[in-house]
Amino acid sequence: MRAIRFETIGGPEVLKTVEIDTPSPGPGQILMRHQAIGINFIETYQRTGLYPVKLPAIPGGEAAGLVEAVGDGVTRFKVGDRVATTNAGGAYAEASLVRADRAVAIPAAISTEVAAAILLKGMTTEAFVRRAYAVKAGETVLVHAAVGGVGQIMTQWLKALGATVIATVGSEVKAEKARALGADHVILYRNQDVAAEVRRITDGVGVPVAYDSVGKDTFEGTLGSLARRGLFVSFGNASGPVAPFAPGRLAAGGSLYLTRPTLVDYIVTTEELDESAALVFGMVASGKIDIEIGQTFSLQDARAAHEALEGRVTVGASLLIP
Repeated sequence: MRAIRFETIGGPEVLKTVEIDTPSPGPGQILMRHQAIGINFIETYQRTGLYPVKLPAIPGGEAAGLVEAVGDGVTRFKVGDRVATTNAGGAYAEASLVRADRAVAIPAAISTEVAAAILLKGMTTEAFVRRAYAVKAGETVLVHAAVGGVGQIMTQWLKALGATVIATVGSEVKAEKARALGADHVILYRNQDVAAEVRRITDGVGVPVAYDSVGKDTFEGTLGSLARRGLFVSFGNASGPVAPFAPGRLAAGGSLYLTRPTLVDYIVTTEELDESAALVFGMVASGKIDIEIGQTFSLQDARAAHEALEGRVTVGASLLIP
């Protein structure tokens, strides 16, 4: 089967198409034939060495497709079932082995492409807006990169919860998109003082929670936007990692909290995985969340996909199609 592999860390040019043997499932595993593969920023972090991986490596964790074979002891799925996972391990390929208890069934109302586009980003959103911080109706929330893969889902989910959303984006075109998604206020973070705008919008109070996937470029603005005892949810480094800072800054800002969550810690058990996935698929099926697949790339064009993602010219979700 074909796969995308990198043998050294570096830019998108290190991604190469290779031919490898199709694996066979062991006990408790399924072989999933990919029909769509989710592209996420974490793969660029792995490729550049920001998140160390063992080399050579096949990137990717999110995919959806058909069960082609099952290993001993698997009763959760059968051959031909439509499944999705955020735990494929080497998802930039035509197929992958997945632990059966780390895959979820795709409901009939959800297309395979949408499942690949929303599962990781959707469960990330669910974990962060329901469990890392339980957003309540009437609260005002700051969302950075509001028209990105997670940002689009998060903006819509927050509106469904009854929150007021302050969105940040990098261009006027993206500002219009954010408003169409339901954002109540939009800040052009490259041209405007984010903290000052948030304070103006909230009558000087700030927001109880801010979701920041951008990292270095937005850190100061996010920190300055929080209300007393506010929570800073840092979950990405699109502009680069945040530099070390003195913990005393959290005290000086109003007894603030900062968390650096990762989805894996919110879907530890199969029960947590199934519940989160069901909530995500339910939000899509109900029409409360519209998932936009902004761009698709063929598997062999993974390099171009990474260039687009790192160039921050993508809108919505991006997929590789084997």
